[in-house]
Amino acid sequence: MEITRQLALFLANRPGALARVCEALSAAKINIFALTISDTVDHSVVRLVVSDTDRAQEIFDQHGTLVVQTEVLMIGGDNRPGSLAQIAMKLAAAKINIEYAYCATSPSSKKGLLILRVSNPQKALKVLNG
Repeated sequence: MEITRQLALFLANRPGALARVCEALSAAKINIFALTISDTVDHSVVRLVVSDTDRAQEIFDQHGTLVVQTEVLMIGGDNRPGSLAQIAMKLAAAKINIEYAYCATSPSSKKGLLILRVSNPQKALKVLNG
């Protein structure tokens, strides 16, 4: 479990926009650990946690892509019923709000990866590690 930086990109909601982002990251040998996309009528918000945030930021800046960095929790954990409930209950008891979350795992996988945007990442890390 760690605090890491997430990149939020604002892209045109058109075919090929995500492909170009992924191709640029691939060419720079930057791995995508987590990704979520929210769409609106005219644009998409692509949230990424990558292996080299600084280099990815440079690449997007060079292409004129609007990017916002935020701190998030990256939590590796067991893929079993109740895992997220335990995390959410601990954070709620400490009065830490979960602003959004995303995760995915294969049903047969023993481990998963959870990304949480919380109101106080440093306090959340202490609460969840304690």
